Amino acid sequence: MSGDRPMGRERASRLVPGVYFVTPDGADEALVLAAMRGGAAMIQLRDKRATDAELTARARRLLPALRAAGVPLIINDRLEVALAAGADGLHIGQGDGDAAEALTALAPGQMLGLSVEALAHLSAMPAGVDHIGAGPVRSTATKPDHAPPIGFDGLAEITRAAPVPTVAIGGLKEADVVATRMAGCTGIAVVSAISAAHDPESATRALVRAWRQG
Repeated sequence: MSGDRPMGRERASRLVPGVYFVTPDGADEALVLAAMRGGAAMIQLRDKRATDAELTARARRLLPALRAAGVPLIINDRLEVALAAGADGLHIGQGDGDAAEALTALAPGQMLGLSVEALAHLSAMPAGVDHIGAGPVRSTATKPDHAPPIGFDGLAEITRAAPVPTVAIGGLKEADVVATRMAGCTGIAVVSAISAAHDPESATRALVRAWRQG
């Protein structure tokens, strides 16, 4: 995407998606597979309540189907789980560990996504991060302790300055696809827009359709 991106680590295939589904705590495998069937291009397994062993086992059960569909599985926060499960990558927040240390530990080809909540975070980002999750764009009940919302203006500011592709996150839904694309993002990450839907597969499909048409 950017000629300035460091090439010290192997590029993973499908770095950043259109629709990126982030699971809520306690999400079952049926929900993940519904999002996959609906066309989600990347899935992040996030569960703050699960143990490492539980999350590793869940990831291992999901990986065959996701790999067959060409959908990368990213683990939120837990480096040990990403490594033990052989997942496609790891995503960490600003308070979830050291990005440079994670890059050293990850295997070649495993992606690293990093949450960015302010422009200042970009200057501290180590070379080798594959993409960023910028936000929260809006307040969201999915993560009550989130940083102050940046809005679409703040999102565009971060996206312009970022040396790697940007995925927007934070209270987003289908109606926000056009604004997200206009901000320069390569993807839109959602939680409740899929997980809280009556039909998660259809909700995912509608988001994907909106993204492609936007």
